[in-house]
Amino acid sequence: MSKPHVLVTRAVFPETIEKLKQHFEVEANTDDADWSSEELIRRLQGKQGAFTTGSVKIDEAVLAACPDLKICANMAVGYNNFDVDAMVRHGVMATNAPDVLTETTADFGFALMMATARRITESEHFLRRGEWKKWRYDMFAGADVHGSTLGILGMGRIGQGIARRGALGFGMDVIYHNRSRLDASIESELKATYVSKEELLKRADHLVLVLPYSPAAHHAIGAAELAQMKPTATLVNLARGGIVDDAALAEALRNRTIAAAGLDVFEGEPSVHPALLTVPNVVLTPHIASATIPTRRAMADLAADNLISFLSGKGPLTPIVSPKK
Repeated sequence: MSKPHVLVTRAVFPETIEKLKQHFEVEANTDDADWSSEELIRRLQGKQGAFTTGSVKIDEAVLAACPDLKICANMAVGYNNFDVDAMVRHGVMATNAPDVLTETTADFGFALMMATARRITESEHFLRRGEWKKWRYDMFAGADVHGSTLGILGMGRIGQGIARRGALGFGMDVIYHNRSRLDASIESELKATYVSKEELLKRADHLVLVLPYSPAAHHAIGAAELAQMKPTATLVNLARGGIVDDAALAEALRNRTIAAAGLDVFEGEPSVHPALLTVPNVVLTPHIASATIPTRRAMADLAADNLISFLSGKGPLTPIVSPKK
């Protein structure tokens, strides 16, 4: 019996390719070319599975043109690159890679928050330009993290990881807003208090965004929300581009409506709103929150294992939705 055929749509660890080759006929994008939708459709012909990343769009046009496709396994916890409703209609399984990146991403979120609060990027640029000539009492004086109020918008696995670090490691007062309130036992463990979104914005010294992207979450933080924050507050977006109105944020940073921001995700990435590149009080990183070798290997392994399990008839390991034929 011939092996199923799968397409690996972006470059990945060679060991992952070898693992897949034990079970499938594999076509791999080893050059990491940026395929158009038309090229993706062409390469998916005759493929039963696809190994995808967040930059690979699986939408109605792709699904309608690829009738052999049975599963797309995302090497990411987020899946806003998937048109999930269309996948359900076309009977294509969707899987993601939750849990394996939680702690690493929470580490990075906390690091980004601290870099933002303590003005690390600004001060490094100042030093590199050769402008450091003497000490001054207020030189790059930022905001304390310990003992301050940590606000979290979106209290899933990663949000809880950040809350744990803040409350137990830095003695922060943790407040959060979420679509649904956590169980009292989890709130107690995290020393976290549920508040309205309005109260979250007004009280947080450091606001961290960790909510999943959805049309309802588009521009959840815009000019009106930024205006409700303290002028001394910082904002960190660890979630997805589009949750923050990047143009409004750049304006708020320029006007010092808020003190600073740290961004790992952007609208239309890898493009970055040009106004964000002109304000000094922002820390910018290229979507690397999960970027440690052990974690990226675990993400790749889980995506591969989803393909192997599903196409061998055992079912998916981490399904997003169950398709209907």
